[in-house]
Amino acid sequence: MPNAPASAAPTPPDAARKPHTVKAPFGATREDDYFWLRDDDRKDPAVLAYLEAENAYTDTVMAPLKPLQEKLYGEIVGRIKQDDSSVPYRERGWWYYSRFETGKDYPVHARRRDGAGIDALSIQAANARGDFAGEQVLLDVNALAADKGYFSVGDYAVSQDNRILAWADDDIGRRQYTIRFRDLETGQAFAETIEGVSPNIVWADDNRTLFYVENDPETLLTVRVKKHVLGTPVAQDALVYEEDDDSFYMGIGRSRDDRFITIGVESTVSSELRYAPAADPRAFTVLAPRQRDVEYDADHLDGRWVIRTNAPGADGKAATNFKLVTAPSDATSRAQWTDWLAHDPAVFLEDVELFDGFTAVAERSGGLERLRLLKPDGSQQYVDADEPAYSMGLSVNAEPESPWLRYSYTSLATPATTYELNVATGERRLLKQQPVPGYDPAQYVTERVWITARDGVKVPVSLVYRKGFVKDGTAPLFQYAYGSYGISMDPGFNGPVVSLLDRGVVYAIAHIRGGQEMGRQWYEDGKLLNKQNTFNDFIDVTRGLVQQGYAAPGRVAASGGSAGGLLMGAVANQSPQDYRVMVAQVPFVDVVTTMLDASIPLTTNEYDEWGNPEQKPFYDYMLTYSPYDNVKAQDYPALFVGTGLWDSQVQYWEPAKWVARLRDVNTGSLPVVFRTNMEAGHGGKSGRFQRFREQAEYYAFVLGQLGVADKP
Repeated sequence: MPNAPASAAPTPPDAARKPHTVKAPFGATREDDYFWLRDDDRKDPAVLAYLEAENAYTDTVMAPLKPLQEKLYGEIVGRIKQDDSSVPYRERGWWYYSRFETGKDYPVHARRRDGAGIDALSIQAANARGDFAGEQVLLDVNALAADKGYFSVGDYAVSQDNRILAWADDDIGRRQYTIRFRDLETGQAFAETIEGVSPNIVWADDNRTLFYVENDPETLLTVRVKKHVLGTPVAQDALVYEEDDDSFYMGIGRSRDDRFITIGVESTVSSELRYAPAADPRAFTVLAPRQRDVEYDADHLDGRWVIRTNAPGADGKAATNFKLVTAPSDATSRAQWTDWLAHDPAVFLEDVELFDGFTAVAERSGGLERLRLLKPDGSQQYVDADEPAYSMGLSVNAEPESPWLRYSYTSLATPATTYELNVATGERRLLKQQPVPGYDPAQYVTERVWITARDGVKVPVSLVYRKGFVKDGTAPLFQYAYGSYGISMDPGFNGPVVSLLDRGVVYAIAHIRGGQEMGRQWYEDGKLLNKQNTFNDFIDVTRGLVQQGYAAPGRVAASGGSAGGLLMGAVANQSPQDYRVMVAQVPFVDVVTTMLDASIPLTTNEYDEWGNPEQKPFYDYMLTYSPYDNVKAQDYPALFVGTGLWDSQVQYWEPAKWVARLRDVNTGSLPVVFRTNMEAGHGGKSGRFQRFREQAEYYAFVLGQLGVADKP
């Protein structure tokens, strides 16, 4: 789409500049003229007026693309079976599932009692017919969300006697949840509510005691485990455990065999687990004391703990890619651990699911996921995959006594599929494949390529395009990545992307360092003082794909969110000429200022990811890539920047300040737009259709910049 003449272009907002000095403890200072855009209460009229002005400017810039945006939205929604339901799973005599109703934004969480002729397939068939006889609705989230701009149910749990429902909901988007209770037999709500909590709840065996995690009201860190007894004042809830180290996150759960309630705490580099009998959870025992650079998680079945850990062995070498060990039920130290599945430097162990007759291990090798089955006789078996680039993982396996393993399979061309494999007989059953109206997977091709980065490291890339694509260097490319926290971006089906593919766009996921696709070292090589590798990898993948003919040099779009938004900001500064357009959603772009402020949610948890800028070496290194600090006079790509006013993870003022500074120095003529959702947090709007409207908007922006206005 050609650029409008400069004289006809709308004028973007011009934020006021107000001098402010940001100081580091060792005396370093930085000037931040837009610091005033930070308003923790979200009530400052000047700040809100600026955000609204940016929204109005975005409306104006996007107006010519409105027809395309509406068309994209129609296509995306048209690929959704609106009355679809999840694959039911059985637990304690009930089948649990979620379903959607046509035209509605939120799910209905429900269950049916087990009985003759009742199984996952029969329930799915009944739901597809609209036959809900015998169904018990747990939560109709549409009713709960009525008249609310944002609503999320973060977790729900049914008591062990199947009678009492507890759930945690958030109607702002700041991830401060409220717990509520309902008697499922009578439908009566309990009077008490518990506010300011994490969406993580666990029942004890007495069916009256609920364990929950309380957040710090300012930093929102998970700091305390408490327990509430139904019918007693919330103010009297007993403190079970309090974490004093603010670099740790906290979570609670039940062991696989339901024997224990667990409290797990973990930082970026260490972890610790406590356990107590679920039948009498008064005293919690530490499974193994925390130690820096030693991580572990554990589950219990068949009279033993099975522990995934990177702890060093007898030779003193750390199990970088993790190994499996076992420990007795009353273990209290690592001295009681016994090696079971040895460390393999070429195979990263990611997850473990325990069954009575086998153990399922989710692992990675060669940049791809695998499922390995360990049998009591010592034999092993791998679950087959059918494509060169795919994603495979454990699904919901609620019953450890089952001989059936449920797992998920998907690729950039194959919709999400749930299989069931009988480990004893080898029989495989297809339980469900995500229905995608109007989509024919045979018309799309996925492949895996490797691009050599500037330091010689080979980076895997997953690609998908419509059949008939010619690798002649003329196509537009949409490249996505994340690259932080060891989070792997696996190639799964993405319905909205089909609208790009059908317009001749090649879609790529760059599996860059900072993720964990290639094992733990891949993550270590993309964090702290190695963070520049993340940005180099992304840029080098783009250049490699262009060189190999997958895209035209001037027709490349890039996208990332949160820490992936940091990636976008750094790449925009370091290599703007390689991209025509970028999408940065809830971008973490003011790295140094945020990491210097321990009052901001998540900051202290992040020191082992980014470094602590109170220490000069980390301060100096962060300054070399922090997007906000490195904006300079040059031609930037077109940018679509999005945020949520109530975001608790990346505060709205980071992208607001970044955009304001870009407007000061950007010498290019391509548009920079900034959309603030005034009723949402880190994940954007909560309803499924609202999210697709947001996606259609930035897709239209991207396609307009790439010169792809409609289907070829």
